[in-house]
Amino acid sequence: MQQAHILIVEDELALQKLVVTVLNKEGFVNVHTASNAEEALLINEQIQLHCIILDVMLPGRSGFEIAPLLRLKTEAPILFVTARTTDLDKLTGFALGGDDYMTKPFNPLELAARVKVQLKRHLSYQQAIQHAQGSVDSLSKHDRAALESINEERTSYTSQSTRDIYDFGRFQVDEQAGELIVAGQSMDCPAMVFQLLLYLCKHPNRIFSKGELYEQVWGLDAVKDDNTVMVHIHRIRERIEEMPSEPSYLVTVRGMGYKLLSRPKRKEG
Repeated sequence: MQQAHILIVEDELALQKLVVTVLNKEGFVNVHTASNAEEALLINEQIQLHCIILDVMLPGRSGFEIAPLLRLKTEAPILFVTARTTDLDKLTGFALGGDDYMTKPFNPLELAARVKVQLKRHLSYQQAIQHAQGSVDSLSKHDRAALESINEERTSYTSQSTRDIYDFGRFQVDEQAGELIVAGQSMDCPAMVFQLLLYLCKHPNRIFSKGELYEQVWGLDAVKDDNTVMVHIHRIRERIEEMPSEPSYLVTVRGMGYKLLSRPKRKEG
């Protein structure tokens, strides 16, 4: 992991140098820097990056503007860093392909810890893909064709009764297909939003604190961040609720956390 290529896109040179120093002390030797959008895009073209720390308020084009362009060339996790703290800014960051979001001022050691978490997930995912691909590539042409045939038959044979589908009336969550159906229509659902919703579906009518949800969905080794949970709860409500501002399924229990109801809450009045 220490050999990972990390890009810091930050126009405040003092902060840029501080982050580089902290990452170097944590053992990362391939740390690249950019002070504007153009430099960042150029480095992304030239180097296979494993993590990008991206400031939002850049001169010229902002971090929000170039994030989709970076994403066209890399699957590396993007960690937004900014002084903008509104929920809308955070939602925008996640919608544009961001994997994490930190607000200034921040503790550089916490930033390094978040980078490690993102790298661990990203590298594990890449290794799993390579391993799976290598296993398939090692098969003979005949065996590979047979495997593909078996997979096709298994896919076509699988029935709803044998799949883990959580039905809440208005919406259904199909764990095996990784699909969210709302009012009969398939709904786009980013990976972590789906994982959080799936966890709640598996434990209906139970109250979870933000910390509990973060540990269960993001992992015990992750750096807890209540804002991340709140943003993802908001994104779930946008998908499953008729009125996200007045949720009937994913409700807030004041002072305690969140609960997904197996039956929708009745509207008062």
